[in-house]
Amino acid sequence: MTDLAQPSAARPDVGDMGTGAPLWMLAELTYRCPLQCSYCSNPLDFAAYRDELTTEEWIETMRQARAMGAVQLGFSGGEPLVRRDLETLVQEARQMGFYTNLITSAQGLDETRIEALRDAGLDHIQISLQAGDPEIAAAVAGSPKAHARKLAMARAVKAAGYPMVLNVVLHRHNIDDLDAIIALCDDLGADAVELANCQIYGWAHLNREGLLPSREQLEIAEATTARWRERLAEKGRDMRLLFVVPDYYAERPKACMGGWGSIFLTVAPDGAVLPCHSARMLPMDFPNVRDQPLESIWYDSPEFNRFRGDAWMPSPCRECDERHTDFGGCRCQAYLLTGDPTATDPVCELSPDHHLIEAVRDQAAADHRQAVALTPRNVHESRVFCRE
Repeated sequence: MTDLAQPSAARPDVGDMGTGAPLWMLAELTYRCPLQCSYCSNPLDFAAYRDELTTEEWIETMRQARAMGAVQLGFSGGEPLVRRDLETLVQEARQMGFYTNLITSAQGLDETRIEALRDAGLDHIQISLQAGDPEIAAAVAGSPKAHARKLAMARAVKAAGYPMVLNVVLHRHNIDDLDAIIALCDDLGADAVELANCQIYGWAHLNREGLLPSREQLEIAEATTARWRERLAEKGRDMRLLFVVPDYYAERPKACMGGWGSIFLTVAPDGAVLPCHSARMLPMDFPNVRDQPLESIWYDSPEFNRFRGDAWMPSPCRECDERHTDFGGCRCQAYLLTGDPTATDPVCELSPDHHLIEAVRDQAAADHRQAVALTPRNVHESRVFCRE
């Protein structure tokens, strides 16, 4: 492991692009996971990355990030609870002064481990739900027991004094049950619920035809969420509902992760450093914390500087007044849809490739109630289920 390079006094604003420090680091501790979710954001070839950073290497990486100015640290995966050293990493991060968040499927969690994580100083836990209906949840996750475990652990997390924060990935097969999903979250006593429509990367891109809802489904879901907000307000219930629209139904691209290499970095299980958790799909060789200091990677590497600023932008981005707001959109999305990571994100209605998005929307409208084979993560077989 390379020793920490001391932050340079000349680096509050580095280079012509005025690059600031990363504020948030996502530690993808492992790609291992007991579930088989067909929308997983891990790389399709995740099994090829088995050489995980050791406990000591993770601690050194966290130390370097903190020295650079990072303040928030997320523990993710795969399933981070698979790592037996998770409590040690949480404790070290707490001592460094990080605000820590565990993003988990709750598989491998129990009351004893919740207490151990709390004692180690963990600040926040977010649990994912696949659906409100146990059968749909089992079909998506590839486990008949996972749903009950998630519900039990959500209650246990709140009993331990944490806010109950739930993340529900919405897609074609559960979005029509949103009323029941929100009712379940309310019954659980959730404090905040992220209703995150599936974004089309990784395994979700492989399964796009079976996951993307129609615009009609999306509009009904938004109306359902609005009704629930009113209902919760009327009874004085403080459960925050965040509804995240799929990129494919936006007319302007998002400022992905606040801009490429702007405030966020991901460290993959094998030490590769990425500007977002999906960037590994791009035709780029990203640097590794085993080979060079994190500060050097962030400020000086060609990969992190590749899409900073606006000099790289093609038309119409280069002439657009919003280029410093959306930064040309998502590089991963541009690559997946066009084969060119420098292209304008096709989500933008000004993109010359916007017809690609329109075609996918039209397909979703035409066949959203048809049975579609989904390829589960972890296995090579396909399974079919539909909502009729």
